[in-house]
Amino acid sequence: MARRLHRTPRRVWQAPLVRTRRLTASIAVGLAAVALAGCRTSPSVAAYVGDEQVTVAELQAAVDDRLADPAIAEAVGGQGTDYTRQVLTLLVREEVYAAAARQHDVEVTDAELDAFIEQALAGQDASALYAQAATQGYSAEDVRESARQQLLRRELGAATGDAAALDEAALRARYEEVRGSLEQLQLGYFVVPDQATADAALAQLTADPASYPAVAAQHPGDNTLPQLQPTTASEVSGPLAEGIAAAPAGTGFTQTLPQVPGVVVVFVGSRTTPTFEQVRPQLESEAASGIEEAGAAVVQEVSDDLSTKVNPRYGVLEDDVVQEADGGVVDLLEDTTGDTAGDTTAPAGG
Repeated sequence: MARRLHRTPRRVWQAPLVRTRRLTASIAVGLAAVALAGCRTSPSVAAYVGDEQVTVAELQAAVDDRLADPAIAEAVGGQGTDYTRQVLTLLVREEVYAAAARQHDVEVTDAELDAFIEQALAGQDASALYAQAATQGYSAEDVRESARQQLLRRELGAATGDAAALDEAALRARYEEVRGSLEQLQLGYFVVPDQATADAALAQLTADPASYPAVAAQHPGDNTLPQLQPTTASEVSGPLAEGIAAAPAGTGFTQTLPQVPGVVVVFVGSRTTPTFEQVRPQLESEAASGIEEAGAAVVQEVSDDLSTKVNPRYGVLEDDVVQEADGGVVDLLEDTTGDTAGDTTAPAGG
C-alpha cells in the first residue's frame, strides 16, 4: 500500500525536549580551558561538550535573557531549577550541533534560515509563532535555532548520500506512487426515507449537478451535507468509501446502511488530481523529512563521541535532556583518564 503523502508543510516550531526536534539559544559559549590540571570538575562550568564548555556565567545569562521577556517569565513561573535545566539543555544541544557541523563541514547561512522560516510560515504572522513558543519558555531566538538545526539535519543527511531522494527522478517516482491518494473530490450525501425518493434525487443531481444544495436542503438532518465538500481520496473511509472510489465525476449512488434509517444518496460532483508541480513542495518536504532522519543519526553519533558531562549541581544528561538526578545521588564529572576531583558526597558548587 502506498504511503500517504503528508500534505501539511513541516512546521518550524517543534516540541522541545525531543532529540531530533529541539530548540537552542544563540549564545556564544566561552572556549577557555578550565584552569584545573587534568580534571573536568570546575564549579564555574555548567557542562562540558567535548572540548567546549557552557560556563555557569553563560548559563545564568541565557536564563536571565529569556526571563526578561514577561511572557516567558509568566509561563515558567520565574527563575527555578527546572527552567535552568531546560535552558542548559538548549545550550548543550547547540554545542552538539555546532560540533557536528564542523566535523562534516556543513553550515546554514542566515539567508537560508530566513528563507526556510518564511516558507514554513506560509504567510502567517511570525509573532504568533513566537508568542506560542514563549508560553513554553522559549524565545524567538530559540525558535530560529530550532529551524537552523532542522536545516543542519538536512545538510548532514545529504552528506551521508541520502540527498538522492530530492532528485527530480525520485520526486516524480514518488508522485506516481501517491497520486491516487491525492485525488481531490467534491463530495455530498444526504439521507432520504425510501429507495424511490433516493432514485429520484440521484437522477436530478446527475442531470444538474449544480442543483445539489437545493436537493440536499429538502432532506435536512445530521447525516446531510448541505453543500458539496472538498476532500481527498485518501481521506474517504467507512462503508461508503468503495462506492465513492468507483463513482465518476458528476455521478453518484444510493446505499442502505444498518445504522442509518432510510437510504443514503451519495454524489461526487468533481474529481481532480493535482499536477506534479502543484504537489512538488509537499513531495520535497516528505523527502527532506527522510533526509533529516539520517542527519539526526549523524548528530547522535557526534553527541555520543563528545561524552558530554553536566555539572551535577544541575542534574544529569539523559536522552539528550538535562534532568534532575534521581534520589539525590550524582556522578562527579570525570576527566578523560578516569580521575575525579572534589568531594564525592556533594555536587559542584557555583
